[in-house]
Amino acid sequence: MNAQELLTQMVQMEVADVFIITGKPLSYKKGNVIAAYNNEVLLPNDTQQFIEQIYELAGNRSIEHFLERGDDDFSFAIKGVSRFRVNTYRQRGSLAAVIRVVSFDMPKPEALSIPPSVLELANLRRGLVLITGPAGSGKTTTLATIIDRINNSRNAHIITLENPIEFLHRHAMSLVSQREVSIDTASYAVALRAALRQSPDVILIGELRDAETISIAMTAAETGHLVLSTLHTLGATNTVDRLVDSFPPEQQAQVRMQLSMVLQSVVSLQLVPLVDGGMTPAFEIMNCNNAIRNLIREGRTHQIGAVINSSADEGMVGMDNSLLALFRAGMISKQEMLIRAFAPESLEKLTQGQA
Repeated sequence: MNAQELLTQMVQMEVADVFIITGKPLSYKKGNVIAAYNNEVLLPNDTQQFIEQIYELAGNRSIEHFLERGDDDFSFAIKGVSRFRVNTYRQRGSLAAVIRVVSFDMPKPEALSIPPSVLELANLRRGLVLITGPAGSGKTTTLATIIDRINNSRNAHIITLENPIEFLHRHAMSLVSQREVSIDTASYAVALRAALRQSPDVILIGELRDAETISIAMTAAETGHLVLSTLHTLGATNTVDRLVDSFPPEQQAQVRMQLSMVLQSVVSLQLVPLVDGGMTPAFEIMNCNNAIRNLIREGRTHQIGAVINSSADEGMVGMDNSLLALFRAGMISKQEMLIRAFAPESLEKLTQGQA
């Protein structure tokens, strides 16, 4: 199996992910469906040879780290074809990989159905902006479109800290420094501390993974930088709670206070299957107004959803309202709407008698 030829074909087929797992044929995900590429079941030697070829394509990246640790993250490009984000891992004693196809070209916001209000976050000059959602929901892509908007509209120094780098940003009106964790720097926290001495205007952090990184990110936002990052949470309420709960109980009151001052917006998204095939995002958008800042400060995060739903005139939208709009437009099924709703009982009542 030739890895370069196969990945080239996967790009031509417009797949999202490629799965290399022993005991099953090589498989791929397109839309919301995982399908087999052929009927040839992969044996341990097959997966090992394929993964060794991937490491060769990635500039002869050392495979030793992966063999010692059991998993690895990196990205690489095939000239004229595409970029790829790779996660290799051991499973049941054999080697496996999931490969995400990442286009060379910056995605168009309209093609991704990203609302204008999300793109307008590029106009912010300071504070913390979080893009949240489950894995594979489009967080990184959404962040990339915001960074691209800044890059093409402002004179600034943008620093991105990623693991791995997915989208390559060419210098436009801004200078863009892209650093990859484990290659260009030891960790998010180390790189973030260094970034504060590199005259940044905008800092992108691939993911807020621990209390140390969250703390430095909030300090950076507090000192006049625009900080953008992601979390694997769904909904503004869960996001705020996750940030606060990352700290010991004795620090949480101070964290809530600091977060209430620096947080500008939380955008949550999840991909929903369309009735005619393909996927579309449903968005929840929370922009911090005085009411929400008070709720964060006082620990009454369970009331954030109500404020979002009553603040449409401020550009906010609740996840359930977003899903309801997609259903009423005939884009998604009622079943998919209810599966992904925060309050399915309420949506069931609102759409009673509608198929």
